Amino acid sequence: MNDWASRIRAGDARALARAATGVENRDPEALHVLDELAPFAGHARIVGITGPPGAGKSTLVDALAAELRRRGQTLAIIAVDPSSRATGGAILGDRIRMQQHHADPGIFIRSMATRGTTGGLARATADLARLMDAAGRDFVLIETVGVGQDEVEIADLANVTVVVLVPGMGDDIQAIKAGILEIADIFVINKADHPGADRIEREMHAEGHEVPILRTVATTGAGIPELLEAIAPGCGAGTPACRASSCEHETHPGAFPAASKPPSIDHLGIAVPVLESAVAFYQTLGLSVAHRETIATEKVNVAMLPTGDSRIELLEPMSADSPISRFLEKRGPGLHHVALQVPDLPAAVERLRSSGARLLNEPCKGAGGHLYVFVHPASTGGVLIELIQETGH
Repeated sequence: MNDWASRIRAGDARALARAATGVENRDPEALHVLDELAPFAGHARIVGITGPPGAGKSTLVDALAAELRRRGQTLAIIAVDPSSRATGGAILGDRIRMQQHHADPGIFIRSMATRGTTGGLARATADLARLMDAAGRDFVLIETVGVGQDEVEIADLANVTVVVLVPGMGDDIQAIKAGILEIADIFVINKADHPGADRIEREMHAEGHEVPILRTVATTGAGIPELLEAIAPGCGAGTPACRASSCEHETHPGAFPAASKPPSIDHLGIAVPVLESAVAFYQTLGLSVAHRETIATEKVNVAMLPTGDSRIELLEPMSADSPISRFLEKRGPGLHHVALQVPDLPAAVERLRSSGARLLNEPCKGAGGHLYVFVHPASTGGVLIELIQETGH
């Protein structure tokens, strides 16, 4: 490592602050430092805090920071704020919020301006989170800008996404239902001492959300230890990642063989609104469907088209609550995932876990009966990766 990276690893706060500024401004030297530190990333738990304006996200982050420090954990706080039209900088910043932590070396606080980026994050937020992770922080808390229902990009970055709601939202719940509510790993009803907390919790249960719903009063610290306990395991029994772990799976202990051959591309998964229309296009290219299947658990229709040594997997949602349907609503038709064949899937899973990668499920049987596991885009550079046990087909 160069001297700058070494000082960051040694806990030099000024070196870290300088690198953070450089990364945000896309300075080549700072980005080189980020690359130098890449092998040290994967330790921190990255937590996204999002929700509508007025939900008390900043106060909640402040309370979480205080509780983490009481437990001896170090953390970084990345607060993404609206951009000033005059200067392009953040309208709000760490000079205003969270003043009680200013002199604590165990907390690094950074405000970022969106600089016109939509989705609740700034362009460099992911890189800044990686920097804080590689610097040795135990937790990275990312507070999104608080613009409303389109604020969903945090789910691709965070290990755990906390959606903060407050009593008295009324029709606002319906307004944001199709947006940030779908990305939650944990719901928090903040300001739970206000009238209406029972009502909003009933509404959330009535919507059928199968994730933990917790109550907090961030100004007093009530419910914060319980929220942190939910964040630390990464999911509750109802979250998507934990539901997937109930699939039929096999375990084979053992390290990934160093001499094992590298993965090969098994297929590219492409989300399409209408399967037959997509099939017709690929048939004009000379491809043909070799296999069709309906995956009831995922509520998706699948068509496989061989392309030499790999395949194209077309994915059509069966219903509005299919994961593919939600993908289409958020991203539109296009590449959904890249599937790689590995010679020893259980060993690959253990290797990924030891490196801190976020896995979305235990090995399960998918289309065609193959054994697979998904790796979250936050761990792969932004693309959902499916790992498949090599079968020699």
